[in-house]
Amino acid sequence: MPDPRFFLASGPFKVAELAEIGKARLGDGADPQRVIVDVAPIDMAGPRELSFIDNPRYIDLFGRSKAGACIVHPDRINAAPPTMNLLVSDSPYLSYARIASSFYPTVSSEPPDTGEGGLIHPSADIGAGANIATGAVIQRAAKIGDNVRIDSNAVIGPGVVIGDNCHIGALVSVFYCIMGNGVRLYSGVRIGEAGFGFAYDETQFLSVPQLGRVVIEDHVEIGANTTVDRGSGPDTIIGAGCRIDNLVQIGHNVRLGRNCILVAQTGIAGSTKLEDAVTVGGQVGIAGHLTVGKGAQIGAQSGVIKDIAPGARVLGTPAIPLRQFMRQEVILGRLARQKRSSDG
Repeated sequence: MPDPRFFLASGPFKVAELAEIGKARLGDGADPQRVIVDVAPIDMAGPRELSFIDNPRYIDLFGRSKAGACIVHPDRINAAPPTMNLLVSDSPYLSYARIASSFYPTVSSEPPDTGEGGLIHPSADIGAGANIATGAVIQRAAKIGDNVRIDSNAVIGPGVVIGDNCHIGALVSVFYCIMGNGVRLYSGVRIGEAGFGFAYDETQFLSVPQLGRVVIEDHVEIGANTTVDRGSGPDTIIGAGCRIDNLVQIGHNVRLGRNCILVAQTGIAGSTKLEDAVTVGGQVGIAGHLTVGKGAQIGAQSGVIKDIAPGARVLGTPAIPLRQFMRQEVILGRLARQKRSSDG
């Protein structure tokens, strides 16, 4: 369920109402009067919540889900738990976008200002020894820990929690975030903006409400002008001790384990998981919904399009094992020399 510090749900709605909103049909045996109070990810939803299943990678989670209702494609009905109320749709993600927008019609990445023209909202909780520079804005119900430094023109959004001994650089914005202790955000970092999620209904794009948070664990450093999108339902998580360089893009629902290293201009697409101690070179692109195993190393400018085993070292586009890449380079060089010789 979305964190009520950041998101306020409308509703509740009956299953029949949700089916109408989502332009779906009720599955056999569904209770049209069943009351649903919120939306939630498939593996976290409870009996009073609605979820959806669209990606086949999550079909096992669907079979174990405790969601009270779920939007599903006709081809996947048989994988549903026997007591689940189904909303059947040829485009489950599009139906979910419509329904989530009804539960959360006003979600925005630009929450209201501090009010009364002030820079620190009176409801904000500021810890002992905090140093807040000129022009920094602390919005409603934000909680700032002890000995935190917030530099000029940073914006801390409503409900954000910042732990002790953190340093928030100039022009940083932090929304929808729970932050641990000893975190350093360099100038221009953007935390908690909406992830890149939309559905298409053949006439227009429909933005999907991004209802998760960014959770940054202890002793993380994030370089200048890096962006970390909030989750779409699950949280985006940055594990303790991670070091993230400048100009990195981390998509919604990404999970970094402890002590990962991401070098500049890396981009990680949504819902990908990096286990502990993964190292990613500069200008790497990693596709969505993948798992990179513990201790793996990804060379600079690689393109990752499938899971990577723990401890693997990969390079190239598409990324392949390092030794294989080097052998291929030797063979290509030999062929080029042979071609030059034959051309005389």
